[in-house]
Amino acid sequence: MLLGVAGSIALIAWQEESSAAGVNYDEVRKAIAALLENEKYDDGSFAPLFVRLAWHAAGTFDKASGSGGSRYGSIRHSPGEADHGANAGLGVARKLLDPLIAKFPGLSYADLYTLAGVVAVEEMGGPKIPWSAGRKDGTPTQGSPDGRLPDASLGQDHIRNVFYRMGFNDREIVALLGAHAIGRCHTDRSGYDGPWTASPTIFSNDFFVQLTERTWTPRNWKGPFQYQDESGKLMMLPTDIALLNDQQFAVFVRQYAADEELFFKDFAAAFGKLLALGC
Repeated sequence: MLLGVAGSIALIAWQEESSAAGVNYDEVRKAIAALLENEKYDDGSFAPLFVRLAWHAAGTFDKASGSGGSRYGSIRHSPGEADHGANAGLGVARKLLDPLIAKFPGLSYADLYTLAGVVAVEEMGGPKIPWSAGRKDGTPTQGSPDGRLPDASLGQDHIRNVFYRMGFNDREIVALLGAHAIGRCHTDRSGYDGPWTASPTIFSNDFFVQLTERTWTPRNWKGPFQYQDESGKLMMLPTDIALLNDQQFAVFVRQYAADEELFFKDFAAAFGKLLALGC
């Protein structure tokens, strides 16, 4: 059968994933998926936490110096990236995943943490994410300095500084932030509180729908500045509202609110790119 160029590339990627370091990645995927559901944790799933782990493992990349990114699995090191404020709470995800290293000899932490995010998105009903194996683990000295991940209290200039440093454009930035459709904030981690959507374990374009259709006002509470909807049950961060306040960002926000298929397509490409940074 003639596959064509795209089909050949997909087949090569599948073969590389299936055979890298002698690891059966189909079995790794199944093992990760088996860890996701837990009725005692948050909204009944660790999947949003796994996405956050993968995101933060890769989001330290700096294209100018070539440092950071997902390649060394540096987010597991303490002292080091594991102790960075933005990574608070991610030890829960690492503790769940780490036994798979012993179960699948040859599997690296760097591959495991990024693949966990891929599986989580797909198991929550999101798009298929391009991913390839082959990341090698490093030492604590190869980790990234603190301060490279986004600060939720800031605005659009900060967002661009963080994501442009990694090599993303405005469309990719908005697509990636659409992952706020899942999960919730915790006062004992980020300091913020609450979910962005009413279905935080389902991957969808609902973050953009809620952002554009609801009225968001400052929440009156003792925690950090954040927004709430009319019901007081949903929240938005300053960085979320900044997407609406920026003319260029807002174009993509409204496109994704109106077209989930477009959002899935763009998110899959941008998230796959994110997880490969530094590799």
